[in-house]
Amino acid sequence: MESTGKYWIPVFNILEKSCLVTLAHPKYTKPQRGNKTDRKDAKWICDLFMCDMIKPSFIPPLDIRQLRDLMRYRMKLTNMLTSEKNRALNCLTVSNLKLDDVFSDVFGKSSRSIISYILEHPGETFDVTPFVDRRCKHPIEEIQAAVDGAISREQAAKLKECLQHMDEISAHKKNVEKEILRLAEPYSIQLALIRTAPGISGDPMTAIAILSEIGADMSVFPSAKNLVSWAGCCPRNDQSNGKVKSTRISRAGAYLKPILVQIANAVIKSDKYPECKERYRRLKARRGHKKAIIAICRMLLTAIWNILSKLEPYSAAGYIAGKLTEHSVVITQAQGLALLRKRGYIFKDDLAADSG
Repeated sequence: MESTGKYWIPVFNILEKSCLVTLAHPKYTKPQRGNKTDRKDAKWICDLFMCDMIKPSFIPPLDIRQLRDLMRYRMKLTNMLTSEKNRALNCLTVSNLKLDDVFSDVFGKSSRSIISYILEHPGETFDVTPFVDRRCKHPIEEIQAAVDGAISREQAAKLKECLQHMDEISAHKKNVEKEILRLAEPYSIQLALIRTAPGISGDPMTAIAILSEIGADMSVFPSAKNLVSWAGCCPRNDQSNGKVKSTRISRAGAYLKPILVQIANAVIKSDKYPECKERYRRLKARRGHKKAIIAICRMLLTAIWNILSKLEPYSAAGYIAGKLTEHSVVITQAQGLALLRKRGYIFKDDLAADSG
């Protein structure tokens, strides 16, 4: 069966219970151009299947598909919330209320209380001191100057609707997250192991998002390279006459790849995982930021495949193992010791000196 939009899902739901269904990407079943009808397409797909020339698509189990659907809906709600925040911020900007200059989060507790007072008392001059939290870094004088504006009746009406819509979206998002956590309970062991990988230990929803896209059973991917290729995090193989035509990555992994890129951008700034930071630094010098980030995404996805395949926590031992250089490098003894310390080696002399 050829996957086209969402039309294949109802048929797949019925056939899945009684037989083995092979779902194929249209890219692998495309016939020659011209003289084309739906009946001939079906016959062509049948001929390809009988000749074992159709590459089946990865379809996770039903519970993973349900979890994936809710996680993608949660992502859409997050995007909607961000869009609504931008509209509300536009209302403040055109009304000369520059709260974004003095608050890191314009819709935090202090800033939101100031906005609510302005909407309830339009055109009234007031002291912002009672509304500002003591942990705010900007002085009261700057905050007072930031609210020295006037909001029109039309902008106030628009801002009220934006704030109300933001609260509604946040409530919907919390309800969806409760259902997501319920569906993710059977995979608590796998999620705990995934959270040992670099950059995933913070928000539990990050690990759930990755699990919902790739599933918990790694036997469907013969190797980590297959998973990386399926996610679109490796260069394409496009050569002719000994010449490489293109090394661009594919469009696959439209939901998984952005998550990995966000994790990679956070990991390269942290000193907790020097193996990722050092690999990014080396690749960026030769290939640039974008290619280096995709390489870190591939590194993370490879680690996740090994974690779920072996059911073992993440370990950086394979990355910090000594590797022979391509050519001789002359360094001082102090530089050699510093390199070993950076790779995680601890010297007994240092421990003795610290204890003494």
